[in-house]
Amino acid sequence: MNEMLTLMKPELVLTGIIFLLLFIKLGKGMKNETLLLLIQVLLLLNFISGFFFNAEGTLFGGMYQTTGLMVLQKNILNLGVYLISLLFADWFKKSEHMPEFFMLMLSALLGMFFLISSGNLLMFFLALELSTIPVAAMANFDLEKRRSSEAGMKMILSSAFSSGILLFGTSLIYGATGTISFAEIPFHLNGSPLQILALVFLFSAFAFKLSIVPFHLWTADVYEGSPVATTAFLSVISKGAVAFIFMATLYKVFQPMQAIWYNLIMILAVATMVIGNLFALRQQNIKRFLAFSSIAQVGFILVGISSNSTDGTTSVVYFILIYIFSNLAAFGVAAAIAAKANRENIDDYKGLYQSNPFLSWVLALALFSLAGIPPTAGFFGKLFLLTAGASKGSYLFIIIAALNMIISLYYYLRVVRSVFMDKNDLPMEKIQIEPSAKLALIICSAGIILVGLLSWIYDYIQNLV
Repeated sequence: MNEMLTLMKPELVLTGIIFLLLFIKLGKGMKNETLLLLIQVLLLLNFISGFFFNAEGTLFGGMYQTTGLMVLQKNILNLGVYLISLLFADWFKKSEHMPEFFMLMLSALLGMFFLISSGNLLMFFLALELSTIPVAAMANFDLEKRRSSEAGMKMILSSAFSSGILLFGTSLIYGATGTISFAEIPFHLNGSPLQILALVFLFSAFAFKLSIVPFHLWTADVYEGSPVATTAFLSVISKGAVAFIFMATLYKVFQPMQAIWYNLIMILAVATMVIGNLFALRQQNIKRFLAFSSIAQVGFILVGISSNSTDGTTSVVYFILIYIFSNLAAFGVAAAIAAKANRENIDDYKGLYQSNPFLSWVLALALFSLAGIPPTAGFFGKLFLLTAGASKGSYLFIIIAALNMIISLYYYLRVVRSVFMDKNDLPMEKIQIEPSAKLALIICSAGIILVGLLSWIYDYIQNLV
């Protein structure tokens, strides 16, 4: 029992918070302001607890496993959820069903934790479903808006389709190897046509979850129609968790078939970066813009994963930490402007600096980091991803990735130019943001600068790997 309490501490703490929210909802309830403050404190304590009393080991015959790296990955996701609770405080306070939203979000996060720690295909599939189904309900949380219902429907249909593909792939793996244990599967892989087919199915299912081209078509519509808190969760937390488990699955389970999946990753990474960038160039709605931007970022994550090395693992985990700060800062600014000024188009951001210098600088920092401009952390994150990818010697692949960084500069700087240099016939008024949202934006801005400059963070991740 003591071993289980120690090894499963992240999941048990999260489960405790979910049940506490359920009891509060079933009881007399609280005012949204009081409840939100309690949730923020609980999520902060949850994040802090991730640094203490951790252990490595396995449970339930290898179904559940944990290492220092897995604990760090879970805590990175904990940090992202805590920042979401701060950033979108204004929306949460106005929501009639705030406890339900947090129960859904934390249930999805719990599924992601089990996904990261899964040791066999059965646990993996159950965890994936737990992490997916609540998000579809979150996408449909603006009940009075038709776009939100459409987003929820598209999310559940695409998730059901990808889950079906994944389940078929896992059944083929079991049929070809005779085992569902991640530790035993590699010893039975020999590259037979059936195993290659199973790998393609599993790869396709992950591609849906990560919005890899050509499985990305649901992304922009769901991002645009969902509440901005859900969009941020999908863009940052969901993608981060799936990237972690995708990398671990390829490295540990499908290591003997590396020559096959490396070619798959190369082709899809290039397609994802190019399509994501080209579509981002054309967007006017800020949420759709950030959606295609996040698709392009996934292409760079694939470059790091392709290296199949400790440097690849380190660079991916490091980049996702940076990506959480950068993307949440951008979404936080977009949410504040949409809530207070009811503006979502990039043209509406013209002259924003004149009336809202704080929001303008935070948005500029976030976009500079996403573009990979020094001295922001995004520059170091992409540098390490490209360096890891280059270790395989496919220099044309790396050159294409680097050229895509240059393309992305154009559309990120287009927004920055609108904010700082263009004039607006209808200038935006001064926007008053919640103190907690301001704190979150300051934390994100500090993270964008400090994570790149403090080299010990990268070294710490590398030591865990």
